Amino acid sequence: MEPRNLRFIIEWLESRENHLVETNHRLSRGVRKELKLTHGRSSVTDRKTSGGFEIDPEAVLIQEERAAVNGKQPNGANLRRRRREKRTRELCRGREAAIDKTNEGALKTPPPLLAITLTLSPPSLILSSASSSVRSLSLSLTIQSAMTLSFSQTSSFTRPNHVVGSTASVFSTPKNLRFCGLRREAFGFSPSNQLSLRSNRTQSSGFQVSASASSNGNGNGAPPKSFDYDLIIIGAGVGGHGAALHAVEKGLKTAIIEGDVVGGTCVNRGCVPSKALLAVSGRMRELQNEHHMKSFGLQVSAAGYDRQGVADHANNLATKIRNNLTNSMKALGVDILTGFGSVLGPQKVKYGKDNIITAKDIIIATGSVPFVPKGIEVDGKTVITSDHALKLESVPDWIAIVGSGYIGLEFSDVYTALGSEVTFIEALDQLMPGFDPEISKLAQRVLINPRKIDYHTGVFASKITPAKDGKPVLIELIDAKTKEPKDTLEVDAALIATGRAPFTNGLGLENVNVVTQRGFIPVDERMRVIDGNGTLVPNLYCIGDANGKLMLAHAASAQGISVVEQVSGRDHVLNHLSIPAACFTHPEISMVGLTEPQAKEKGEKEGFKVSVAKTSFKANTKALAQNEGEGIAKMIYRPDNGEILGVHIFGLHAADLIHEASNAIALGTRIQDIKLAVHAHPTLSEVLDELFKAAKVESQATRTVSDKVAV
Repeated sequence: MEPRNLRFIIEWLESRENHLVETNHRLSRGVRKELKLTHGRSSVTDRKTSGGFEIDPEAVLIQEERAAVNGKQPNGANLRRRRREKRTRELCRGREAAIDKTNEGALKTPPPLLAITLTLSPPSLILSSASSSVRSLSLSLTIQSAMTLSFSQTSSFTRPNHVVGSTASVFSTPKNLRFCGLRREAFGFSPSNQLSLRSNRTQSSGFQVSASASSNGNGNGAPPKSFDYDLIIIGAGVGGHGAALHAVEKGLKTAIIEGDVVGGTCVNRGCVPSKALLAVSGRMRELQNEHHMKSFGLQVSAAGYDRQGVADHANNLATKIRNNLTNSMKALGVDILTGFGSVLGPQKVKYGKDNIITAKDIIIATGSVPFVPKGIEVDGKTVITSDHALKLESVPDWIAIVGSGYIGLEFSDVYTALGSEVTFIEALDQLMPGFDPEISKLAQRVLINPRKIDYHTGVFASKITPAKDGKPVLIELIDAKTKEPKDTLEVDAALIATGRAPFTNGLGLENVNVVTQRGFIPVDERMRVIDGNGTLVPNLYCIGDANGKLMLAHAASAQGISVVEQVSGRDHVLNHLSIPAACFTHPEISMVGLTEPQAKEKGEKEGFKVSVAKTSFKANTKALAQNEGEGIAKMIYRPDNGEILGVHIFGLHAADLIHEASNAIALGTRIQDIKLAVHAHPTLSEVLDELFKAAKVESQATRTVSDKVAV
């Protein structure tokens, strides 16, 4: 717990300081004979059993002043120093009070104290103070060789947009706390002391600190409901991992449940191994391009590859990243629980056979699996999904790829670089339907037409039969609109790249009255799960592919972090329009925000004009130096206020360049501001620099762009 989260304890204790000082003074001649004032200096003479306890500096200051009045003059410099310390403390308190007043709903004053007990090991001193107006509060302060502090209260102390304190944080070692320059010993936080504080948030009002609190009979508050964890995450993919790490940072006791292997689809069967294969295909493509190599003055003999070596590279990378994720969670104290997880009821989860645990909040992050349309028989050898393809058990001479989205495009890049012929089967009337039309047209000219790729558009693969008994894979095509038979293909293999389906079966959603929509778990803009009646399910969230908002690994991680912010007391809504996407072909494609047709449709509905700016990689020095001048960058924006609506890039390292634009959208940065930014020369980032400068904004006046929208 950070020092500011203990401030309400300290401030309240200080309010009773005068009473304690007076009592100390009255008893100093009796029980505490070991305390003596010698020439104005305070000391504890018997330290054998005191545990190193030091007297409050303010108490000593008051006693020194009284000694001065009685004619026992203390050291002048020492007295002046203590007075300066007192003024410093008062100044710091004033500043903290001023900060609190600027926040709406500042810290509430704690209710009157039920009991304070200050206990010193022999020679002992017991001071107590009680009040008749009690609201189920008890506090016990014990100072010995180690100090423990605990209290409980049914109501909560909150600040605007966040909860005071961290949830379920337990410190087993002393913390180097800072109190605005005050001596820590003044409050018992000496290096030899340890602070142990355990806190739990209550379901009703946000925050409850609980410990072994004493009750004096008048307390009518029931013990708070206890949980095994503050946060349980079902699914240890990239989304669950990101949420777990952020939860630990926020002080939440966290567990993550995984029924398969840590890393989920992205690390084991998606993003990570596919990028290893694409790294190989990129180098193979460059080495095979004789004209390209000669332009550098290089002569390269015929390039070849070892299929098993390529497959091992992808597998080794996935293993390394998976181990890194596992070790990072273990190092931070995240409990990794093995077994299939499901929701047993409100704030209750079952995993494995009969293991039941509870948590204040639950996040579902179960991801997705490859979607296989009806009529397609997958055998894992000749008819495969992306899960099988990443193992690269074979490189067929001719492979049909059903679907021309991200997955299909990337695998076409890999297979053609390794020598295969590819046939695309696309249900829509054009290839790459999810991309901006202008970008997809240029990408088709570069990525498809010059390569050993042909395609069929506007057709469905109604039936695919795996190769058997020496017969090839048989694919029956029908017209996407009329459903009439169109053609039959015989190929060596078929890759089903028709997208992914949410993995939500068997999660026990019926136990909390949640009905999926096409398999997706319905959520609101804050990732809170919505039940069958349209109401929010308390303390239950869903992130990543399982909710269908944006099926990208980094989107899942961002959603998980957003949820953790909320359960930690800070409201947060993720702007999905600012999340970039990339296709790692050669060259790459990247995008963020709206396409040009989407932006124009939005402009017509909301009554604003849409403009487009473009720039070419052929004008970039770094791209030309690498003989990679093929590509463009395109920006869709509002000329009336400079708001960036979307950016699309096709060219060298497009996946790396897109983030300047995505951050600008996320932060609401206007074109007239970002166009003044300086970019190093010569770098590919100048492509974006020229793009921003090419935009024509009608007014240079400072105007606020529209609020970020949760999608």
